[in-house]
Amino acid sequence: MPGLLRLRASFKLGVSVFPAIMRNLTVQVLLAAGLGVGLALALGDGAGQFGALAGLVKVVFLDALRMLIAPLIFFSLIGGIAAIGNVVRLKTLGAATMAYYLGTTGIAAVLGLIGVFLIHPWTAYPPHAAPVETSLALIDPSSGSLLAILQGLLRSAFTNPFSALADLNVLGIVANAFLIGIAIAVVLPPDNLLTRAVDEINKVLARVLGWIILLLPVGIFAILFDFTQRMALGDSHPGHLLAQLGSFAALVVALTLIHGTLVLPALARFLGGVGIAEFIRGIARPMLVALSTSSSLATLPVTMRAAEDNLQIDPSVTSFVLPLGATMNMDGTALFEAVGAVFLAYLFGIDLSAVTIFIIFLMAMVASIGAPGMPSASMAGMQMVLLAVGIPLEGIAILLIVERPLDTIRTALNVEGDMTGAAIVTRIMGIRRKPVPA
Repeated sequence: MPGLLRLRASFKLGVSVFPAIMRNLTVQVLLAAGLGVGLALALGDGAGQFGALAGLVKVVFLDALRMLIAPLIFFSLIGGIAAIGNVVRLKTLGAATMAYYLGTTGIAAVLGLIGVFLIHPWTAYPPHAAPVETSLALIDPSSGSLLAILQGLLRSAFTNPFSALADLNVLGIVANAFLIGIAIAVVLPPDNLLTRAVDEINKVLARVLGWIILLLPVGIFAILFDFTQRMALGDSHPGHLLAQLGSFAALVVALTLIHGTLVLPALARFLGGVGIAEFIRGIARPMLVALSTSSSLATLPVTMRAAEDNLQIDPSVTSFVLPLGATMNMDGTALFEAVGAVFLAYLFGIDLSAVTIFIIFLMAMVASIGAPGMPSASMAGMQMVLLAVGIPLEGIAILLIVERPLDTIRTALNVEGDMTGAAIVTRIMGIRRKPVPA
C-alpha cells in the first residue's frame, strides 16, 4: 500500500511538472529541432507541398528577424553610448576602461579564431550541399590590396544613416550610431528628452523581438527541415548536423574556460595586482549568479557588492567601470560569435579568405560591444557578424539549438571580465585597494 501511494504521488508530480517543462522555450526549441531533422530524413524527396510550406515559414521567420536587425543595432548602440557620457567627462578613467574592454575583447576574439582553425572536428562531415547566395557581404572578399579593402570599409562606414538602415549596411549603421551617441553624450545633459526617447524605442523593439522569439520553435522546425533536405547527408551519417553542433558547443566551452581560467586571472594578477586565490574568492558569488540568470545586468548589483567587499575596490571605480562593463564588455560573446561565424561558414560551404577572417574579428568585437547584457542578446550581434561576411541568416536558427546553455557560461565569463577590469583600472588610476579582511 505505501508503495502504491508513493507511485500515485510520483505520477501526480510528473503530471504537474510535465506542462511546466513543455512551456520552457529551450525544451520547445530542442523538440522542434529534433522533429524538423527527423521528419526531413523520414520524408526524403517525398516532402512535396509540406516541404514548400516549410520553406515559406522559413522565409517569413527569417524576414521577420531581418526586419529588426537595423533598428536594433542602431538604437541599442545610440542608447548605450549616450548613457555613458561619463566616458567623455572623466577622461582618464574612461580611457583606461575603454582600453581594457577593447583589449580583452580583442584577445577573446583572437583566441576564438585561433582555436577554431586549430580544432574543427565538424569538418569530418560534409558541409551544406547548396549554399544560399547572399549579396549582403560587407566587402568583396576578392578585393585586391589592403588599401582597397580599407577604402571599402571606410566607404561603407561613412554613409548616409538612412541609406545604411535601408541597405542593411552594418558598418554604416554602427558608425552613424556611434557618432550620434557620442554627440548626445557631449551636447545634451544626462537626463534629456532624446535619450529617454531612444530608451523607449529600445523597449518597443525588445517587445517586438519577444513576440518573434515566441515563434522560435516553429521557425527552427521549418529552417532545419529545409536545411536537412538540402544537405549532403549520406546514409552512414544521418544525424551529422547534431554531431557538428555538439563539437562546436564543446569547442566554445573549452575556449571560454581557457579565457576565464588562464587569461583573465593572469591579467588580474599581473596588471591588477590581485592574487589568484583572492581573485577566485572575490568573483565566486557573481559568477554563480551570472550562471543562473544569463544576464550581466541582472548580476550587476551582486558584482558591485563583491568587487567592493571582496576585492576592496573603491566605489568610485566600481560605480563607473562595472555598469559600463555590463553593457560593453562581452569577452564571451566576442569569442562565441567569432567561432560561430567560422562554423556556419563551413556548414554553408563558404570559403573564408584572410580578408573575411579579419572582418569576422572586427565585427565580432563591434557586435559584442553593442550587445545588451540580457539573456541570448548576443544573437542580435551574431546576425550582424553573419551579414558582414555574407553568411546566410538561417544559420542563426542552427546556433540557437545550443545557444542557451552556452549563454550561461559566456555570461559568467563576461562578469569575470568586468571585475578584472575594475581591478586593473584601479591600479592604473593609482587608487589603493584596502587590505582584504582575513
